Amino acid sequence: MSANPTQRFLTGITTTGTPHLGNYVGSIRPAVAASQRADVQSFYFLADYHALVKCDDPVRIQRSTLEIAASWLAAGLDPERVTFYRQSDIPEIPELTWLLTCVTGKGLLNRAHAYKASVDKNQAAGHDPDADINAGLFMYPVLMAADILMFKAHKVPVGRDQIQHIEMARDIALRFNHLFGEHLLAPEAVVDASVALLPGLDGRKMSKSYDNTIALFAPAAVLRKQVAAIRTDSRGPGEPKAVEGSALFDIYRAFGTDAETKAWREAFAQGIAWGDAKAQLFERIDREIAPMRGRYQALLADPSAIEMLLQRGAEKARAQARPFLAELRHAVGLRRIEAAAVGASDRLTKKAGKAGAPGFKQYREADGRFYFKLLDAQARLLVQSVGFASHQGAAALLGRLQREGAPAVVSNAAQLVVSPDVDSSDIDAALASFAGPTE
Repeated sequence: MSANPTQRFLTGITTTGTPHLGNYVGSIRPAVAASQRADVQSFYFLADYHALVKCDDPVRIQRSTLEIAASWLAAGLDPERVTFYRQSDIPEIPELTWLLTCVTGKGLLNRAHAYKASVDKNQAAGHDPDADINAGLFMYPVLMAADILMFKAHKVPVGRDQIQHIEMARDIALRFNHLFGEHLLAPEAVVDASVALLPGLDGRKMSKSYDNTIALFAPAAVLRKQVAAIRTDSRGPGEPKAVEGSALFDIYRAFGTDAETKAWREAFAQGIAWGDAKAQLFERIDREIAPMRGRYQALLADPSAIEMLLQRGAEKARAQARPFLAELRHAVGLRRIEAAAVGASDRLTKKAGKAGAPGFKQYREADGRFYFKLLDAQARLLVQSVGFASHQGAAALLGRLQREGAPAVVSNAAQLVVSPDVDSSDIDAALASFAGPTE
């Protein structure tokens, strides 16, 4: 990963079952490939909070967390190059979820596909529309938005069925920014159209919910048996087979090269027997998966090593999440009362269309540390400090910045963070008209 990555990719897998081929081609494989790009900063997480929405078996969630972590690592994910963490190890995520909940319209959540599908199913059966639907399912898009927005992800690799969630995250981010200033980055979905929705044994989307999956790291004999169980039509050997709507063909295309896929298309046109097609599909999948099986089994046998990697990843993630959440808490008004604003708040000033005076904001966060920010006349964040153990430490650096201007930012780079697109002239211009603290 380069020192100055230009884009952030983020993706996660819900910890409710054993990883399957759909997870591999739709998430794990492209995520590992993206993590090896020099211009990308990658975030990968185990979505165990999401698992609670539809699973009340603690042992299953714990086992699935181990299996999914091992799958990513066996597939080549390098935890030293990426931020690899368990969702529940980041307490800032549920707190951000609440901040976002308070700006998210219920009407937006009413339109979420998963919730609507559950309501439609109940109504079709003559039940109460919300029967057996928990609030977690209804709020799922907000938690997903928090996952994404917390780390300012530019791109989120998803299947086509998840595009709506990314669009909802964008809507939520824009609403928050409209109310409280430009803090959140609106993400974009990234979909590989050829493999995003891998079909399962019955031709529907491969999903644990449908019980139609092909296990990713099953022994070769089990993989062969599962491939043999893929549903096909009744056309016999010698009869041309349609590739459109064929689960066999779609799965093969997800693994084969362009040349291999072209040859298979021709074989279908020439009437390949279903038994031969399934045998060839097994061989093609196994060729790619077999080298990973040994690594996967070794990782499963050493869960403490995986736990250590996840804890290290959580620390790396929280190093970014803590100061960002502090910024968002301040933006919405969760501030210490002795630092109350003098005069109109930034939000009211902005609504009135007035420009304020540049100034410093000094505050203490829930972590007990002291911070300050420099804002320009339009309340744009220019510079933010790291947390200090004492008020005196923060005040000393603040005083130096006031005396020395932009050069002090350079000489204290480890303790000051400059916002993107801000240069030394912006900082000096704000300092030149500084009229004292505003908070």
